[in-house]
Amino acid sequence: MSGGAGETPPSPERPQNGPAVPPYRGHDGAVEDPAPRRARTRLSRRALLARMAMGSAAAGAAAVLGYIVVEEATRGGEPTRERGSPEDLAVPELASAASTSTAGPAQIFRSRPDLRPPTISVNVKSSQFGPHLVLTDSHAGPAQQGPMIIDGSGDLVWFLPLSPGTDTGLRAFNLQTWTYKGQQVLGWFQGAVVEAHGQGHYELVDSSYKRVANIYAQNGYQGDLHDFVVTPQGTALFTCYGQAHANLSRYGGPRQGTYFYGVVQEVELSTGKLVFEWRSDEHIALDESCQPAQPDSAWDYFHLNSVDIDQADGNLIISGRNTWAFYKVQRPSGKVLWRLGGKKSNFKLGTGAHFAFQHDVRRHADGTYTLFDNEGGPPAEAAQSRGVVLSVDEKSLRANLLRQYLHSPPVLSEALGSVQDMYGENRFIGWGESSYFTEYGPSGEPTFDARLAAGTESYRAFKQVWTGIPAEPPAMAVVSGGSAATVYASWNGATEVASWLVLGGASHNQLGPLGSAPRRGFETAITVPHPPNFLAVEAVGVKGTSLARSQAQALP
Repeated sequence: MSGGAGETPPSPERPQNGPAVPPYRGHDGAVEDPAPRRARTRLSRRALLARMAMGSAAAGAAAVLGYIVVEEATRGGEPTRERGSPEDLAVPELASAASTSTAGPAQIFRSRPDLRPPTISVNVKSSQFGPHLVLTDSHAGPAQQGPMIIDGSGDLVWFLPLSPGTDTGLRAFNLQTWTYKGQQVLGWFQGAVVEAHGQGHYELVDSSYKRVANIYAQNGYQGDLHDFVVTPQGTALFTCYGQAHANLSRYGGPRQGTYFYGVVQEVELSTGKLVFEWRSDEHIALDESCQPAQPDSAWDYFHLNSVDIDQADGNLIISGRNTWAFYKVQRPSGKVLWRLGGKKSNFKLGTGAHFAFQHDVRRHADGTYTLFDNEGGPPAEAAQSRGVVLSVDEKSLRANLLRQYLHSPPVLSEALGSVQDMYGENRFIGWGESSYFTEYGPSGEPTFDARLAAGTESYRAFKQVWTGIPAEPPAMAVVSGGSAATVYASWNGATEVASWLVLGGASHNQLGPLGSAPRRGFETAITVPHPPNFLAVEAVGVKGTSLARSQAQALP
């Protein structure tokens, strides 16, 4: 059913051991509880034996390692009975390295040749990135397009390839985490980009990357790329676009001209029922635009690009890029209570508080507002874009600049961008078209800075905690040479892998442990001396538990 949601699969158990890290406030305002993603590579006795289907070749390997084999159960090939073994076992550590091949601006992986995400360069490394990950997207570049997750080392964690970089018919924007039916999910816009607007829907997936809901716009509109918010009340707020006609000659357009208007919709996630709708041209006049109309194209007079909830009163904060203003909108009436910025501002702006072509306006619990001040136009209103923190006094109707963040080297982004308010006074900024993303500490100095491949764009970037245990098995490729083989292991989307256990044997159902190697980036290259006829890899978690096993492959 349009806008409906299926039953939510249960989340896998999340490991709870590891050092404590400070909580931080996510994009939806909820304080998230980080969990460690990596730990030791040593295997417990039970974990090591629990997933082996042992045959004669594997038994030989077991004897070398010094433990007794187990009997194989008949249910799905899972071992169930131990004959006796030491209390704790360690397998030999095999030589390994991160597999970091590239083809121009794209990463390539032997175990996943279907993935070609953009390369990632880390310019400022963080020593306290912890369990957090970077959630963003890749589009309009020379590599593949799709939602992607990156760790603090700049290594890929998850990528969903949707289309080549030149294809505007299928892209993803606005990837971030939300809470849905009591569990953490990923959500993003997916669809076409037409005249700088989205025409698509919104995807929600669980920790196994299985879809739990598709969300669609109502009343004949299509979901837009610019914003998507899951609320604690089980609804979703998002943006849409429509077209109307008017005499635009006084604005630089034709007498019988076409213009775009922005729409905010709120729908129930469980039913798709529309519960609120707001249309910009019913409340914001065309003459508020700071962007002149064009004689030969539809005029995007408002360009709605973010919607947020003021948690103090439940009203909405709506941003119009091309009016250089954001608005408090009353629910459910839709009445504009005030304007901040633009031609008809109700507020007096202090020194440095002016902004232009802004994105991602958010109100925070302390009454401050953050926004990404593009300034890029065209025309350019300043030499560079910036992240901005404003104090807003709704009684005195004054707005002052509290802090600004500038990138080095300077960035001027005509479009895109985000500012995330994090724990303490840290802020995480996605720099829009330039594809930089940077974390700033309380002093305003960058504590982390990275960038996607030149020419690639990313809409927003968020630093969030996410636990992924994919439903699909790990991937493996094997390259043999001389008396050794190299095993390439990866598991797209997995966040809990600490090490890889290499299994081998005379056939695909006679596999025993040959050795282990710590996980090294998205794809780990492991050297296996004197390999047997068949090989497989098993992902081992932070507690030494088995997570999943790849399919066995015959030695080339």
